[in-house]
Amino acid sequence: MNTGYPIDSDTLGNLRPQSDVVFSIGSNQGDSLQLLQDAVDRLAETPNLTIVAVSPVYRTVPVDAPAQPDFYNLVVLAETTLEPMTLLQRALAIEEAYGRVRTIPHGPRTLDIDLVKVGRRTSDTPELRLPHPEASRRAFVLAPWLDVEPDAQLPQGRVADILRGIDTSGLTLLPDVRISL
Repeated sequence: MNTGYPIDSDTLGNLRPQSDVVFSIGSNQGDSLQLLQDAVDRLAETPNLTIVAVSPVYRTVPVDAPAQPDFYNLVVLAETTLEPMTLLQRALAIEEAYGRVRTIPHGPRTLDIDLVKVGRRTSDTPELRLPHPEASRRAFVLAPWLDVEPDAQLPQGRVADILRGIDTSGLTLLPDVRISL
């Protein structure tokens, strides 16, 4: 029976639905562009996670944050059969491996990997909120996401429509900078 949903099986042959995943990645410490590349590479090494697209890179003025360097941001689209909590744990492990320190709220960071969306899954726990509750207010998430998924949706509506309604003045596309798959 064909359900129309992509499926995968684990080592025991249990079938699991495949979900589209959106990650937002940023850095403003160290060699940020290399750190973005490393983050994409580490995500690509994750079993049962396939990178589908990597957005262009944007330079972003920090929002609601103490004085610090501009961020470099991108969005990664992937497909997976992994559970959202597993994806979050992987993102946190990559951040930690690259020296992420959480001492100043909204402070500088080597890597920030946010899990924005996992299919139609929702979560509202202290550890994981899906879709990411700030995504609809962050141009540095919406603009690169729109570049790689023009029909992207959040519960608040089409990403293209949401982006038109928020401030994008601190966002600069870097057309000559590319992070590879």
